[in-house]
Amino acid sequence: MDYDPLKNRLGDFVADRPLLTRVFYTLLQLFFLRAWYVRRELKRQIPVLAKGRELRMLDAGTGFGQFSYYLAKKYSRITIEAVDVKETYLERARRFFETQNLNDRVSFKRDDLTKLEAQGPFDLILSVDVMEHIEDDEGVFRNFKKVLAPGGVVIINTPSDKGGSDVTGPDDENFIGEHVRDGYSPEMLAWKLSMAGLEATRSIYTYGPAGSLAWRILIKIPMMLVEWSRVFLLLLPFYYVFFLPIGVVLNLVDMFGDNASGTGILVIAEHR
Repeated sequence: MDYDPLKNRLGDFVADRPLLTRVFYTLLQLFFLRAWYVRRELKRQIPVLAKGRELRMLDAGTGFGQFSYYLAKKYSRITIEAVDVKETYLERARRFFETQNLNDRVSFKRDDLTKLEAQGPFDLILSVDVMEHIEDDEGVFRNFKKVLAPGGVVIINTPSDKGGSDVTGPDDENFIGEHVRDGYSPEMLAWKLSMAGLEATRSIYTYGPAGSLAWRILIKIPMMLVEWSRVFLLLLPFYYVFFLPIGVVLNLVDMFGDNASGTGILVIAEHR
């Protein structure tokens, strides 16, 4: 099955339903371990970058807009330009943010990261699960460098080359169907960033053994069951009553452990 079309159908279902959209955002932040890591890093970086002033951020590949929503609600002194190539995503998010009175601090624009038109300087660039979809990743990194303020930070979350697209062997079907590459090694991503003039200061593996198991329990297995038969939609609440606590514990083990390897990678880079 393909993960992305099913994810898109969920987005369509909650569109123009503000309460359901907030619930959807909450579930995305709870179920997906990457969101745990990204939010922790944002909490570390923003106070250091802000220093009592207002920050400008580029949400590069905003998707459903959940990270822009999280930041706009949590930090009053941040303005965000959220961009994506999918106009449907942008229009859906734009309408929701208007209902939340956040459109004065978050703007949504269609933009291709390989031909980035957003005007810097930005203090922070966030790119969550985007680079694996873009062939010309080096061009994107050069564009990030152009619009990033000196001393600014780029946070990149992406699959690693350790099975990050959920491919465990040469004959296995890719569960994530829209990826142009399986993932990055820390060394390869750091090298590509350095070629663009950005210095990778820290990289960590995410989705180690515990997190990968949580991904299968919380995301992959339920989606495969629903794709097989819509009857399982009725059974999902009962499924999660039992498995959600297990998945949360596994995510906590992953995040507060020290993964020697993992199917995800989080990289922090700076413009020095």
